[in-house]
Amino acid sequence: MPKKILIIVQNLPVPFDRRVWQEARELVKHGYSVSIICPKGKFYEKSFEVIETIGIYRHPLPIEAEGAWGYLIEYSWSLLWEFALSVKVLWKHGFDAIHACNPPDTIFLIAGFFKLFGKKFLFDHHDINPELYEAKFGKKGFFYRVICWLEKRTFAVCDVSIATNNSYRQIAIQRGGMQPDRVFVVRSGASLERMKIMPPLPHLKHGKRFLVGYVGVMGKQEGLEYLLEAIAHITQTLHRKDIHFTLIGGGTHLPFLQKITSEKQLDDNVTFTGRIGDEAMLEILNTADICVNPDKVNAMNDKSTMNKIMEYMSLGKAIVQFDMTEGRFSAGEASLYAKPNDCVDLAEKILALLDNEAMRLQMGAMGRKRVETQLAWEYEAPKLLAAYQKLFEKC
Repeated sequence: MPKKILIIVQNLPVPFDRRVWQEARELVKHGYSVSIICPKGKFYEKSFEVIETIGIYRHPLPIEAEGAWGYLIEYSWSLLWEFALSVKVLWKHGFDAIHACNPPDTIFLIAGFFKLFGKKFLFDHHDINPELYEAKFGKKGFFYRVICWLEKRTFAVCDVSIATNNSYRQIAIQRGGMQPDRVFVVRSGASLERMKIMPPLPHLKHGKRFLVGYVGVMGKQEGLEYLLEAIAHITQTLHRKDIHFTLIGGGTHLPFLQKITSEKQLDDNVTFTGRIGDEAMLEILNTADICVNPDKVNAMNDKSTMNKIMEYMSLGKAIVQFDMTEGRFSAGEASLYAKPNDCVDLAEKILALLDNEAMRLQMGAMGRKRVETQLAWEYEAPKLLAAYQKLFEKC
């Protein structure tokens, strides 16, 4: 009988969560039976559907939280739904293991309950939540201590953990107290099947010579205010009117960013698309001359691998970002690196790439090759399967 896996993810719907969807498909490909519990979201509003034999159970969210108390409400609501749906999945399909994806670090409460009945628990460490909290709110305090406790309990309860990079692996071992042989690095490798290179569409440049693309969550920790400051420097201080910036993604910070854009009189140079489907995203990014990642330099982002970097590289796009440990590891020579949180230097690096076609084409080609030969999902899938082999090694 194939092993049955229940994946629980709280912060994004599936299959929109590309990492989770890749993992689920890979497990099915190798004989596992997979069910998923996740929230509803734009384009993903069915309470239940089956895609490629994977049963997806979705629950509503009362709010898209912002602020510590808002997150407490959202996470508590989600936890109740996740538990109820996990009981439903157990009754209808059964499962042998729970694969829990953070944030938040609360799903161990459900996994710990089912471990009493012999189920296994694999923790998929997407975000380092203490650092994420500090990045969002700029402080520590009571909620920070609670989050640290939840992280420790998650590592204590899980049987195996998978980390998105070596920085996260060290946190699992040193801060989480896990045995090294039970922590596996499974990077969010890009799917070259999904990230297809397509012809550019000139109308997406909005009448400008150049297009700069961004894709990601519109959150406070993403550093998009730095990008808007850089755009203001480019368009108003340096008087460059030949560049358009299209920013793809949704999130709680989007209205604030749109307000800043209008206040800075940047509406003619910046387009916010909100959350859009893959086809529209690919059309924009393939048309872009370069792509940017303005993530703020802090403890969270320095240690985190950003999916957007892999996606830019998959499409052969040269990148500009601030200089951080995991960002530099991922992109290598495919990126220029601005001084930490320096908007003017970010602007200058953007212009340096746009004004040197040969350099940006060479960097884009190097990034694409790095994905093809080292960072594509096909190189990460065996590591996921090794983690599952470890999870069930005594079964």
